[in-house]
Amino acid sequence: MRVYKFIFYIHILIMSCCDSFFVAAQIKNEVPEDSADSLRLKRSTNYKNQRDLIDIALIFMHEDPNKRPGGTEAQNMKLHVSASPIIEYTLATGLTAGVVGDGAFLTSITESTNTSSVQVETKYTEKKQFLLPIQSSIWAPGNKYNFQNDWRFLNYPQDSYGIGGFTTPAGKFIVDYKYLRFYEFVLKDIGKAFYIGLGHQLDYHWGIKEMDVPAGETTDYNRYGFNKTSVSSGIGLSIIYDSRNNSLNPEGGSFYGNLEFLQNSTILGSSSDWNSILIDLRKYISLPDKTILAFWFYSVFTLTGNPPYLDLPGTGTDTYNNTGRGYEQDRFIGKSLVDLEAEFRFGITRNGLVGAVIFCNAASVSELNGNKFEVIYPGAGFGLRIKLNKFSNTNACLDYGIGTKGSRGLFGNLGEVF
Repeated sequence: MRVYKFIFYIHILIMSCCDSFFVAAQIKNEVPEDSADSLRLKRSTNYKNQRDLIDIALIFMHEDPNKRPGGTEAQNMKLHVSASPIIEYTLATGLTAGVVGDGAFLTSITESTNTSSVQVETKYTEKKQFLLPIQSSIWAPGNKYNFQNDWRFLNYPQDSYGIGGFTTPAGKFIVDYKYLRFYEFVLKDIGKAFYIGLGHQLDYHWGIKEMDVPAGETTDYNRYGFNKTSVSSGIGLSIIYDSRNNSLNPEGGSFYGNLEFLQNSTILGSSSDWNSILIDLRKYISLPDKTILAFWFYSVFTLTGNPPYLDLPGTGTDTYNNTGRGYEQDRFIGKSLVDLEAEFRFGITRNGLVGAVIFCNAASVSELNGNKFEVIYPGAGFGLRIKLNKFSNTNACLDYGIGTKGSRGLFGNLGEVF
């Protein structure tokens, strides 16, 4: 639920404690000028010209941020943590309080290795909803393997408007449910930034019930096929090209592509047999003055069968619930989804502490009858970026998005949206 979402990061003190804790035990080694590590040390001096919220905290405490440990790549193997209390407000959930944390680290400094990341959130809402997502991407030394996990538990009533692009706010009803997700993928490097792997995806909803249904109306959920319990359990085959060094904040010139086929089967406990294909493409273009133009194409197509209603793709149903800023999560759903997004990313301060983005997006979902794409719903907006940790290059993101028919709101994220 992301309409009128406000996230307030109370970050400086917690970040200072966490970052200091994980680097306090590190031994500072002198690096000879003629050693192979001298290049890494030379690159680390670039951090002295950068500032993050930890540096600001040190300055307020009359400490020299340039003496802060963690500036060399060897030290960056240690875990750098970004952690913060959050306060949110949405029309659907009311006031929400919780904690969000992100860990970034390298598993090797002797081989070129992408930054691994782990993100954890826990939230409790005014309406007694509970959310616990845990997501990670761990890169083995030399990027030989990539282990991707997406686990989450939700006790969560959800606004639903029905299937397709012609739905209106007047037709909104509530679907209450408990939800367990367990996604695991293992990807193997097959050369030149290409990876191939297998995984298992489990989506389990139970205790499902409809509430606040307009009198005398039959919901799209009932037309589609209502059940109190639904299970999607399947094997996925994924082919990925990933030239990004850091998924939390990709550099210009990098590219990410993922083609994933998913086969859900009753043999694995699924409620029905159905399959789908996911296409996720992201391109980052370097522009003058360290600005970046980023593009994102995200789509899910159901090939055969019928996914459970609560597993239909839609607004904000990607891994990190980021597509379709300007609209509430699941505002539009269908058996198939196409989403296009673009961002212009630029710095505001020379030291990298504050930046901003301008973004736009456009998406469409298939209709209940005929499975055709008939309505495009656009969105646009702007956002602020605050550097939480310069070593992991993690930003706190706060965006204001505007959609159609009065849809608008604030959207928060830890790390770049894509």
